[in-house]
Amino acid sequence: MALVLILQLLTLFPPASYHPKPWLGAQPATVVTPGVNVTLRCRAPQPAWRFGLFKPGEIAPLLFRDVSSELAEFFLEEVTPAQGGSYRCCYRRPDWGPGVWSQPSDALELLVTEELPRPSLVALPGPVVAPGANVSLRCAGRLRNMSFALYREGVAAPLQYRHSAQPWADFTLLGARAPGTYSCYYHTPSAPYVLSQRSEVLVISWEDSGSSDYTRGNLVRLGLAGLVLISLGALVTFDWRSQNRAPAGIRP
Repeated sequence: MALVLILQLLTLFPPASYHPKPWLGAQPATVVTPGVNVTLRCRAPQPAWRFGLFKPGEIAPLLFRDVSSELAEFFLEEVTPAQGGSYRCCYRRPDWGPGVWSQPSDALELLVTEELPRPSLVALPGPVVAPGANVSLRCAGRLRNMSFALYREGVAAPLQYRHSAQPWADFTLLGARAPGTYSCYYHTPSAPYVLSQRSEVLVISWEDSGSSDYTRGNLVRLGLAGLVLISLGALVTFDWRSQNRAPAGIRP
């Protein structure tokens, strides 16, 4: 059975096949809600005769397209969550040997969901800031190329808005207005929009200046006590050395 599988794989992607890989994209997006029609576009670097759409774990192509062109489109109608996953495409020409395909495209991850995973919201360097100091809030999801929104409790509209190529976005808060309660969410950058849940709330507060003053006062007092002990030790040492140097006749 294993030998048969290896032979089938060699038929699809023989070692002698060095034909450049195609590009695979999705319209309207790679993250969509159930019921949306999705078009997967496979573009070859040269005119081709046949295109094939593949999913991992399947030897035979999921779909074929016979077109004398550099572009083939595969239509997925009213997609379901089960149709999500990883896709690749290949192409072939009539002048190639039997069963010879190009190298596969890079994997395209299609996500079909009603709601994106909840992001996390953290403060950098921490949620307690010195009065007047700036603080950065990082809203982190699990997907790249998403749009992020930061909200403050008591304000209906987003406080800040960011599009990020990374699976996170950073929002800078000025120190004078930093304290407050915040949350964030993210969504796909274009329609049909898929939204995440709101993050857990994050409370930003000012550092207690009274506590800081008390701590600094303790440090000062400890420092003075240390200096007193060092001075007493020096005096005792000096007195001991003076007694040892005095003549025996006048020693007390």
